[in-house]
Amino acid sequence: MTPDRTPLEELTLRELRRKAMELNISRYSRMTKEQLISAIQEALMQTTGSTARDPEDKNKVEATKFDTGVQTAPPKLTDVDAGLGDLPAGYGASRIVLLPRDPQWAYAYWDVPNEHKEELRRQGGQQLALRLYDVTDVNMDTQGYHSMQEFPCDELAREWYIPIPVSDRSYVVEIGYRCGDGRWLVLTRSAAVMVPPTYPSDWFEEHFATVTMDRDLRGKTIYQLTEPYKRSVMGGLMAGAPAVMAGAAPTLTDEILRLAGALQAQHVAGSLFGSQHLVPGAVGLAGRTESGIGLGAVPGESLSSFALPAAAPWMASGSGLGLFSGASEVVPQRVRKFWLVADAELIVYGATEPDATVTIAGRPIKLNPDGTFRFHMAFPDGNIDFPIFAVAADGEQNREIHMTFDRQTLRRRTNTKEEAVEELF
Repeated sequence: MTPDRTPLEELTLRELRRKAMELNISRYSRMTKEQLISAIQEALMQTTGSTARDPEDKNKVEATKFDTGVQTAPPKLTDVDAGLGDLPAGYGASRIVLLPRDPQWAYAYWDVPNEHKEELRRQGGQQLALRLYDVTDVNMDTQGYHSMQEFPCDELAREWYIPIPVSDRSYVVEIGYRCGDGRWLVLTRSAAVMVPPTYPSDWFEEHFATVTMDRDLRGKTIYQLTEPYKRSVMGGLMAGAPAVMAGAAPTLTDEILRLAGALQAQHVAGSLFGSQHLVPGAVGLAGRTESGIGLGAVPGESLSSFALPAAAPWMASGSGLGLFSGASEVVPQRVRKFWLVADAELIVYGATEPDATVTIAGRPIKLNPDGTFRFHMAFPDGNIDFPIFAVAADGEQNREIHMTFDRQTLRRRTNTKEEAVEELF
């Protein structure tokens, strides 16, 4: 029998294994129930008094080794902060921070002293709001912004989630007051932050570099990547452009290199050899050839390489190495930058009794002194569900309207003015 007077035969297999573990019986996990009972009985017979010491008694004995006789209660966690004061409600300076949460939402929190708010209210500020500016690749102080969305917020709020209209862009948020005459009074502005793209980027580049094992790479830049929309199509000479055969003497000059890098090649349909090409402004600079005026292939002449823009149309034609041949007419070159920015915003407005309580999608909104309200927000793709509910001050009457809005952008091929590059048309 065990010390608790329970026969070993009445114990479960798990309980027997626990006893065997307490008695330091080896390989007890492989034993059957009968083998465990036999091993436990034998181990009990070998201990003093034919009984095993209870594990709790062992713990009590161990604890008495360090008992000094002084009874001390363990410290409470609440005592750790007993000497600390309460956190201040504010820090006396206006500050707002914008943090991207994901490609569709950003989180803003701010600290604005009441004195600063009262000063702007005296200047005519009525509705506290957040304004989200798209400042991708521009300096807002000197160049303005691409687009703006406004979101009314509560006076007591210290944080707000803001929907992002377009991902993979840089944004700045301001908090301030909108006046009745249309003025915007700024309380404070955040730093610019980059919102991650919704989908993986389709831009990829591969550049191979040889780096020796003994080279110190700390603080060094091996290759500086530049996003495609920031590159200039008319960038001049490009390394790695295909070589073109030069014509007869005179040899290629620096002027030819300059013109070849600065001008786009124009495709002229029809040729004695199936295709005919012309570089405007470069005709005749390489001398007369057997195939006409301009650059051409002359048997026996040496080869000279110079770079041309990779986007030149004649490089994609089926004219072998892209040789120039017998045209004397210069096709006029038309280059222009073109751009488009377009988006949509949603404005919900209404009016009720000034002392009523109004909620939009379950969120209370602040009414103007005359009972009017105006809710201004971005209108991204998807569905926006806006149940509007008004309750009288005494709670006896209510009114409601349930509106839903759907937007679907079927195609987007837009770019900002700063992203526009020179194109042939």
